[in-house]
Amino acid sequence: MTNYKSMADGIAALMHPHAEVVIHDLKTQEIVYLANNYSNREIGSPSHMDEVEFEEGDRVLGPYRKVNWDGKILKSISIVMRNSGGEAEAMICINLDMSDMNRMHQILGMMLGAPEEGCEPEENSENQSDKIEKIFRDDWHERINIFIQEWLLENRLSLQALGRREKHDLVIALEAKGAFQGQGSANYVARCLGLGRATVYKYLKEQRGSA
Repeated sequence: MTNYKSMADGIAALMHPHAEVVIHDLKTQEIVYLANNYSNREIGSPSHMDEVEFEEGDRVLGPYRKVNWDGKILKSISIVMRNSGGEAEAMICINLDMSDMNRMHQILGMMLGAPEEGCEPEENSENQSDKIEKIFRDDWHERINIFIQEWLLENRLSLQALGRREKHDLVIALEAKGAFQGQGSANYVARCLGLGRATVYKYLKEQRGSA
């Protein structure tokens, strides 16, 4: 994995601070490296790719769009890395923060009088789409990110403006949605909300004790 890690560092350095590069070990089914980590994931988190069967021709999957924990839209691509025997041994995922580019597009659109385009996902072949769906079907990071953004929208709040009471309520809402079933999910939510891990566990213990 050493060469893959060097490649990840190089991509992240070239596109800093906009690109995050994640390396998944397909044998251990874990994240083994993070370059320019802005998704709040951890090394050792499960990859959930054990049900994906990579065919010989599979090299690049995507691009596709994801939602980050802070609501930013990411344009992502996954690259299947193979050993000398042709066996898929790693997946390198490059996540590109599109926030600044989207703002520039909007400004240029207003200046040039061009109509604003919708954010439709790029087209993928049916086979690619199926693999991408399988890869992220059990991605609880993504489900937590989406629920947080929906909760904020519903309550007309922003993540940066949340007080302790609102953070408590959001943790309880996440618990009601089963968000804490994934390995390391409590740690992830704590980092996203700027809470101590012990505080999240305290909220959960109080909620589960009163249920």
